[in-house]
Amino acid sequence: MTVQTVVAAATPVAESPETRWAEFTSFTYEGRDPVFDRQPPSPSQYYNPILPGFYPDPDICRAGKDFYLINSSFSYYPGVPIFHSTDLVNWTQLGHVLDRPSQLDLDGLPVSSGIFAPAITHHDGLFYMITTNVRGIGNFYVTAKDPAGPWSDPVTLPEIDGIDPSFFFDDDGRAYIVHNGPPPDNKPLYDGHRAIWLWEFDPAVRAVNGKGRIIVNGGVRLADKPVWIEGPHIFKRNGFYYLCAAEGGTSVNHSQVVFRTRSLAEPFEPFPGNPILTQRDLDPLRPDPVTSLGHAALVDAGNGEWWAVFLGVRPYEGNHYNTGRETFLLPVRWENDWPVILKKGAALPRVLPRPGLPASAGAGGAPSSGAVPLTGSFTWRDDFDDARLGLPWVFLRTPRERWWSLTARPGSLLIAPRPVALHSAKNKDARANGNPSFIARRQQHGNFTAAATLAVNAETAAGEAGLAALQNDTNYFFLGVRIGDGKAREIFLETHTGKSVAPEIIARAPLPGRAGPGESIELRITGAGKDYSFAYRLRGDDTWNVLKENADGRILGTQSAGGFVGAVLGLYARAPQAR
Repeated sequence: MTVQTVVAAATPVAESPETRWAEFTSFTYEGRDPVFDRQPPSPSQYYNPILPGFYPDPDICRAGKDFYLINSSFSYYPGVPIFHSTDLVNWTQLGHVLDRPSQLDLDGLPVSSGIFAPAITHHDGLFYMITTNVRGIGNFYVTAKDPAGPWSDPVTLPEIDGIDPSFFFDDDGRAYIVHNGPPPDNKPLYDGHRAIWLWEFDPAVRAVNGKGRIIVNGGVRLADKPVWIEGPHIFKRNGFYYLCAAEGGTSVNHSQVVFRTRSLAEPFEPFPGNPILTQRDLDPLRPDPVTSLGHAALVDAGNGEWWAVFLGVRPYEGNHYNTGRETFLLPVRWENDWPVILKKGAALPRVLPRPGLPASAGAGGAPSSGAVPLTGSFTWRDDFDDARLGLPWVFLRTPRERWWSLTARPGSLLIAPRPVALHSAKNKDARANGNPSFIARRQQHGNFTAAATLAVNAETAAGEAGLAALQNDTNYFFLGVRIGDGKAREIFLETHTGKSVAPEIIARAPLPGRAGPGESIELRITGAGKDYSFAYRLRGDDTWNVLKENADGRILGTQSAGGFVGAVLGLYARAPQAR
């Protein structure tokens, strides 16, 4: 198994010596949530979440002793991060399933469109990943012999109307696709009325057979008007076929429910004890709450144990959270041949005994040499001394030109300022929902610091460059430096919310005359729950200059911004006409 260590590039263009850039020489992310440090796991324990930050809609499969986990990526490129583990606790990112423009066209899509709820399956030596590109090509799948890639170009499934498809390969040689789809006759009885559909699939011709049929209408009990039945998976155990699905929507009423049958030709019966996972019946004012649990995938660990990965959120106030929907892990108990993940009324445990599996590299919380830390309190730094971008970095939508470089000036990330704004307002130079010169990583903690060093030299492009915190096209902060004639002239803090007509400068300060060629400026964003602070300093200065303290960071949360993603932090450069 090979390990991808790069972000696959867009269609490259020659790097011209005349290209003028914004130059970044370092980026540091440090996250330290108090709850991580109050309850540190022992070597025999693990801590939830196993993938904090914007890693939603997890799915998992096992191939021998190896486990592979994937997540939704929406309109970020490359798409569908894929992780490997042998113990279900310590994960190493292998790469991304969709890492070529030929696989992933996100042009013009809103941030919370794109790739929804991917599912991964291993069958007969081949890995399958199936998903939906919402507002794009719709439902499709790709395959690979090695989960680290390369994965094939998409095979589309135009007959399937809906989202959240997954494969099931039966032991009699037949194959199926199950997914969320419209209710009977496409006539919903109430808002959120959906159904679960089943199709037979022929791998030889790479298409579905015949017509699909509804196997669950509405949810556990249609008379109760259940909403948003989705994320279905079918698996088999002890002669039963199980259908496991989310119900209740992805907010605080989210839950997981299960059905079973002896034959796929017969109706599925719901578990009388549903839901098998939720937190909707708990006191929302409890300490350190984790809410919105659901969208689970169950896996047979091969040692007699079963486990479930699922999403949840960690709000810092009410239902406000900026880290997005995250990946959690719990054991599955079997009661009378029904799976139960968490008893009703029980709060999600944060520290639990580890699975009885061989330890992955980094067991006990310490990442293996060279690995990117993924959970707990940690610091991650990139000095841009590799020729290719590391795996934590992502782009907003598919990059169609090579506007960044790690080779033109080794030890620096160069970003070409282009007339593409972070916000989605149209102007004469850039259309809505473009691909800005923005390279970002996920915010994984409620308490964090992100810092970057911006170099100024005679070749620096005129424009604005700096550090941005973004939730979607309308909700962001941009701590920018305005540059002209090779000098840094001003530092400013720009913000935009869904209520804004245009971006607004909420703080600014002139920079001293020495901020010219050969100078560097450090930029810093600090977050503590809803409070975000912004500071800067010139090279050689001992103290930080605070530009803005305690700005309202709730604009970066789902409750304010809407959608399905979490906040990202990264490096951005734009030409003046992109304002």
